[in-house]
Amino acid sequence: MANNDPLFGVAGDALKLRSQRMSLLASNIANAATPNYKARDFDFQKALASAQSGQSLDQAANQAAGYRVPLETSLDGNTVELSTEQTLFAENAVQYKTTLSFLQGRISTVMTALKGDN
Repeated sequence: MANNDPLFGVAGDALKLRSQRMSLLASNIANAATPNYKARDFDFQKALASAQSGQSLDQAANQAAGYRVPLETSLDGNTVELSTEQTLFAENAVQYKTTLSFLQGRISTVMTALKGDN
């Protein structure tokens, strides 16, 4: 189910989905030389919207997943285009870090409020 936490809200789900996507993209990169390997990815926004409408994060990611269509076909049937995967991985890593920083800020604010610091 979606995270309805009033403190973290959608950011907790977003962080988990970013992590799942990072694993998927890393798997694509790791299999760049594996014959007949089919690169997969998922639409983050679609997965997040599905999670927020009540689906589990795994279901949402699976529903938004698909195989990547390569720009150029390879002779061994592998659909991984390393430069594409590396770019998407880097972009997702930046977005993961941004979401994590937001959550850390929220936690810091709550900790300050609980301590009663001015």
